[in-house]
Amino acid sequence: MDIKVRDSNGALLAEGDTVTLIKDLKLKGSSTVLKRGTVIRNIHLTDNEDEIEGRTDKVKGLAAHGVLEEGVSVPC
Repeated sequence: MDIKVRDSNGALLAEGDTVTLIKDLKLKGSSTVLKRGTVIRNIHLTDNEDEIEGRTDKVKGLAAHGVLEEGVSVPC
């Protein structure tokens, strides 16, 4: 089964894409808040279409859960 992952605008995401947060995101289990406009580089798509993993200068190995529909956008 091929999972299709989309950003908040409906654009398809692919392995290795760079995305931008469009709203502040508090990381669970941490006091770190990633601000709107933060760039997440080299994303990795997981088996769950609501999750991505990626890197930002603040947090290495970030797993963004449940934010794809409302919080992530591919820069134009």
